[in-house]
Amino acid sequence: MQLKKLWQALTTRLNAAGTFVPQLFLRLIIFWEFWEAGKMKYDGGAEGNWFASIQDSFPFPFNHIDATVSWNMSMWGEIIGAILILVGLFTRFAAISLIIITMVATAAVHWPENYASLAELWKGYALSKDGFGNFKLPLLYIVMLLPLLFQGAGKFSFDYVLSKSLLNTDGQGQLADLAMWGLILLALGSALSFVMPFFGISLAVLGLIALIANKFLTPS
Repeated sequence: MQLKKLWQALTTRLNAAGTFVPQLFLRLIIFWEFWEAGKMKYDGGAEGNWFASIQDSFPFPFNHIDATVSWNMSMWGEIIGAILILVGLFTRFAAISLIIITMVATAAVHWPENYASLAELWKGYALSKDGFGNFKLPLLYIVMLLPLLFQGAGKFSFDYVLSKSLLNTDGQGQLADLAMWGLILLALGSALSFVMPFFGISLAVLGLIALIANKFLTPS
């Protein structure tokens, strides 16, 4: 019984800390990585724009956007997104924006040009390019961004303050239904569509179907 109380006391406090500590550390490391990437582009200026040399490798529709425009979109997206992640403001918007930027970069630079199987594709899960791609680092960034997309910035954030003061909620409401699965499929499918178009678009379409079905199946 004493051991049970000790376990309950421990897990209760860890659960309380889990509402802000993991998200805070994720936000700090994500801020630094994307801030550095954006600042590097900013310091390089237009003269350092190497997007023109890989523009044909960008997925649609970014391959039809002027390289200078793409450079500035990526630069400011990384800088502003990093700052929003750091302070925890509009975190979900910043997270999905950085996921899209990362996926476009992955498709253009880190993704293998051809692969015959999933086993061959997985050889690209590496930091150094040896003919199979090198998408390990961007994949890790996306995995770190996903908790912020689905769970938010945590209690130590401006989003939490705004949700309590403006929306009169602590932001912890949960609703697991068909729409939840639709949002998951839509988010993952939209991101994957840049590197695996057929699979990603299929997931996104399934997500939209789930959202529409939930609308009709949920009682008014």
